Amino acid sequence: MRILAFESSAKAASVALVTDGLLTGEYFQNSGQTHSRTLMKMADDLLQNCELQPSDVDAVAWANGPGSFTGVRIGAAAAKGFCWGGELPCAGISTLEAMAWSAGTRPGLLCCCMDARRSQVYNAIFRTDGDAPIRLREDRAISLEELAADLRQLDGPVTLMGDGAALAYEALHGQFENLLLMPEQLRHQRASGVALCAWQLAQQGLLSPSAKEITPNYLRLSQAERERAERLSR
Repeated sequence: MRILAFESSAKAASVALVTDGLLTGEYFQNSGQTHSRTLMKMADDLLQNCELQPSDVDAVAWANGPGSFTGVRIGAAAAKGFCWGGELPCAGISTLEAMAWSAGTRPGLLCCCMDARRSQVYNAIFRTDGDAPIRLREDRAISLEELAADLRQLDGPVTLMGDGAALAYEALHGQFENLLLMPEQLRHQRASGVALCAWQLAQQGLLSPSAKEITPNYLRLSQAERERAERLSR
C-alpha cells in the first residue's frame, strides 16, 4: 500500500511517500515560499522520481492541524483534490502526533510544540519506547507557564521538537535539568511522520473512505473569528 502525505501546517512544507510502512521518498522545503506554490509541485516531482503515477497511490494523508490556518487549508485542498481525483481513502493526522512519529525511536518524553502566538503553544506530549509513540496529553493550546507546570508532573528527560521548540526551550530550560532541544535539522514538522501515522491507521482499518469526512483541527478560533466574537459580545 502506498500512502502519499502532505505537511504544510507551519513555515516548512513537505511531501512524503510510504510504501508498506517504509519511507520511499520525502521532499522537504523550508524556504519561506508560499505552500500553494510548492506543495503540489513537490508531490508531482516525488512521484515522477519514484517512477510512479498518481494512479499508483492507494491513500492520502495530511497534517490537519493545529497550525497555521492558511497552511492547514492549503494542505487540505491538496489532499482532498488528490483524493477526489482517484476516489481514494484519506486520513487527517494531528500535526503534533505526526511530529512524534518523525522523531523515530528517540527514547523518553517528546514535547511537541508549535508557536501559537499570544504567549501560547500548540502542544501534545508523547512517550517513546522504540515503538509507536504513546500519547500522554491530547492536543491543546496552552501558555508556557501551564506547560511548565504540566512537565513537572512527568518523570524523565524531555525533548522539545516542532517550530515552537526553541521558544519553549528559551522560556523553560532554566526550570528543568533534563530539558533537551531536538537538533534544528530534525525539529520541524515532516510529511514522513504524517505518512507513518496514517500507515498505522490503515493497518487498523481506520482510514476515512472519502476526503469529504475529514476536517481541519485548528484548536482555537482564527483571529477574524475571535474579533467577530468580541464585537458581538459587547
